[in-house]
Amino acid sequence: MLSEAMKKYNFETGVYRPPSEGGSYSLLIRFTRNCPWNRCAFCGMYKTEKFELRSTTEIKQDIDSMAAIYNGLREISNKLGHAGEIGREAAVALITMVPELNYHQGFVMVYNWLLSGGKTAFLQDANNLIMRTDQLVDVLKYLRRTFPSITRVTSYARSKTLSQKKPEELAAIHKAGLDRLHVGLETGDDDLLKKIKKGVTAEGHIKGGQKALQAGFELSEYWMPGLGGKEMSQKHAENTARVLTEINPHYIRSRPFLPIPGTPLYDAIEKNEFQMLSADGQLLELKKMMEELEVASKVCFDHAGNYWKNRHGGLLFTQSYEGYKFPEEKPKVLKLIDEGLDAHNKRPEFLRL
Repeated sequence: MLSEAMKKYNFETGVYRPPSEGGSYSLLIRFTRNCPWNRCAFCGMYKTEKFELRSTTEIKQDIDSMAAIYNGLREISNKLGHAGEIGREAAVALITMVPELNYHQGFVMVYNWLLSGGKTAFLQDANNLIMRTDQLVDVLKYLRRTFPSITRVTSYARSKTLSQKKPEELAAIHKAGLDRLHVGLETGDDDLLKKIKKGVTAEGHIKGGQKALQAGFELSEYWMPGLGGKEMSQKHAENTARVLTEINPHYIRSRPFLPIPGTPLYDAIEKNEFQMLSADGQLLELKKMMEELEVASKVCFDHAGNYWKNRHGGLLFTQSYEGYKFPEEKPKVLKLIDEGLDAHNKRPEFLRL
């Protein structure tokens, strides 16, 4: 049972967000709960949870609660003679007044976000574009009015949903304040898309991505090296490069396939029905994909799953969120891949993955 003092500060927070929206970078605001598709064979996220739309009233109440924390900290700061500047002293004083905040993970998130400048927000969970357009526009405008310091708002989205939205709907959502979309492409190969139960075709990926760009969104597309295993590696690389070239998004982010216990692909590996690529197999696949990729995008390896090593034992690629600018840095990426292959082949057999 929440105390009366705590009620105005209480709000809901989801679990997942892209790495580039992590740490203290973004205010996390839950617009929907879990994933409306939730069938992907490689994914362990949301599997035990039911998808739910949240009402605009719920979402606005959460935004108000976050604003109450901000205003409470500012008020205390002014009383302490710090001219509204938010710091540890104000946070400790507010927690002393409302001890339940000490156990509310959302309070720490809002506090760190404010310390970092309060510039960006990420909308949770997996596919907020599934909301009715008028409702999504309404809460986006409310968020922007409540926190005018925000300069960028981002969200996950599915290609299928983007492809089904009318251009004028997407334009209205972008105009209301949603700036960047994170889309899980995974692969551009139709056979593999069907195998992993992605619920979209290569053509659907292209259509959704292009419509997002035409509406003015900044677009991040994620793909999975190794997702097709040994059997489908060549087609996975070639068709993913083809689809991403057709879309030409702002960002292309690598998320190497990692089997998650309890998922269908993990079970297939256990039954020896799926042959995982080795580290050098993934690098060869990556090389093929990069060779055929013709984009003006930033190609990023901004995740710990991009584990390949260079000749010195360090990470092969930078894990910067901005990555490598193509086509200018494409030769550099290909050279790094060759370095990784050479370094791997020179390691003792027992150290190879």
